[in-house]
Amino acid sequence: YGIIRISPMLNPISMKLYYPFILLAMWGIIMTSSICLRQTDLKSLIAYSSVSHMGLVIAAALIQTPWSLAGSMTLMIAHGLTSSVLFCLANTNYERMHSRTMLLARGLQLILPLMTTWWLLANLMNMALPPTINLAGELLIIVSMFNWSTTTIIMTGAGTLLTALYSLHVFLTTQRNKLSTNTSNIHPSQTREHLLMMLHLLPMLLLLMKPGLIMGPFT
Repeated sequence: YGIIRISPMLNPISMKLYYPFILLAMWGIIMTSSICLRQTDLKSLIAYSSVSHMGLVIAAALIQTPWSLAGSMTLMIAHGLTSSVLFCLANTNYERMHSRTMLLARGLQLILPLMTTWWLLANLMNMALPPTINLAGELLIIVSMFNWSTTTIIMTGAGTLLTALYSLHVFLTTQRNKLSTNTSNIHPSQTREHLLMMLHLLPMLLLLMKPGLIMGPFT
C-alpha cells in the first residue's frame, strides 16, 4: 500500500529505476513458491505463500497502470483474508495434534470432516479459482503485466502453477493421507471455529457482488 501511495510522487524520473525491483519481485514469486513445495512446517508454508503473493502485488504496484493498481489492491485484501483463514486452520490442527509438521498431522478428514471442507475452500481461494475475488485480482495483475511486457507471462504463469501445486500438496497431505499414530483423544471441532472460518470466507464471497469496493479509484 505504501508503494501505491508513494510511487506517483516519484514519477516520471523513477520508472527506469523500478525495472530491477519488478524483476526481483517476479523472481521472488517463483523462488518462494518453490520453497513452499519443500516445506514440512505448515505455518512456514503459509507464510512463504503470502510472500509469494505479495511479490505479485509489488510488481503490479510498480508498473502503475490502472488495472495493475486495481489488481494489487484486490489481491492484497483477498489474500489478507485467505492467509488469515489458512493460519486459523493450521492452528486448529496444532491444538489437536501438537505438531506443525504436515506428515505428523495428516489424515484429519477421517476425524474432522467439516474442517476438511474449510481446508478445501481456503486452498481453492489461495489458488485463485473462480469465482473468488482472488481470481479477479490475479487476472488484473497478470493481464496488466502482460501488456507491460509479454515475457512476464512466463514468470506469472510459473508462479500460478507452483501456487496450485503447493496448495494441493497442503490439502492432500494434511487431510487425505493415512491417519497418524499420535491421534488419540482428539476433540471434535467447535462451533466458534466454524464461525471464525465463516467470518473469513463470507466477506470474500460478498465482495464478488461489488468488487469495486476494494479496487480503489483505479477502475
